[in-house]
Amino acid sequence: MRIATWNINSVRTRAERVRDFLERSDVDVLCLQETKCTDEQFPDFSSTGYEQAHHGLHAFNGVALLSRVGLEDVRTDFGQPGFAKDLTATQEQEARAIGAICGGVEVWSLYVPNGREICDPHYTYKLAWLKALATYAADQAPSKLCLTGDFNIAPRDEDVWDREVFNGRTHVTPRERQALAALEAAGMTQATALVEDEYTYWDYQAMRFSKNEGMRIDLQFARGITPESARVDRDERKGKGASDHAPVVVTYGLG
Repeated sequence: MRIATWNINSVRTRAERVRDFLERSDVDVLCLQETKCTDEQFPDFSSTGYEQAHHGLHAFNGVALLSRVGLEDVRTDFGQPGFAKDLTATQEQEARAIGAICGGVEVWSLYVPNGREICDPHYTYKLAWLKALATYAADQAPSKLCLTGDFNIAPRDEDVWDREVFNGRTHVTPRERQALAALEAAGMTQATALVEDEYTYWDYQAMRFSKNEGMRIDLQFARGITPESARVDRDERKGKGASDHAPVVVTYGLG
């Protein structure tokens, strides 16, 4: 089974890129994040031969699954917390997770909260969100599980172009990396470690892509299936109208 994850950064803007990618990539499941639209606005990809499921509430966040190997038991809740800027208000759950059974494997497309700043409530929210994910993986999820998406965490110092630039900032803190370690403690393998020397995200600012000043934050964690090969489709970050993320494709053995 071949599974891809891609922060598309507005699916309506890049619908043709998605269609082209599906036609040439030979993936069984494509997990999209940051679709930035409601369910009603999500493009129809049925002509590609893929079933689709989307969870979007407004013009930011949003996640989707496109599958040619089945799409059963679609869910958007694994026990994750909600968030509101006003901490005294009701903490509404955001459109950051969608999962389904695809070819016998439970696959989730996840858009992990950014965290913003270490002193920001959004950072605490990020850690709580990841803790709930690890709890789900350890206690409730089936044996065949794949967690994919934009995790907004660089697992190692080598996964950012210049570690000094990130001093005192999110994405590289010990607590965030411990949250990833909790997934591994739940029996998950970081499949995208197979491409540990390539970045998956380059900011639009300061010519980051042309300078290859990027980050490896788009990840896949798997259990019960064996990662055999992985690649970053760097070409999808090129050209006019590209997302600031590249697709990450992993091929798994199901034996």
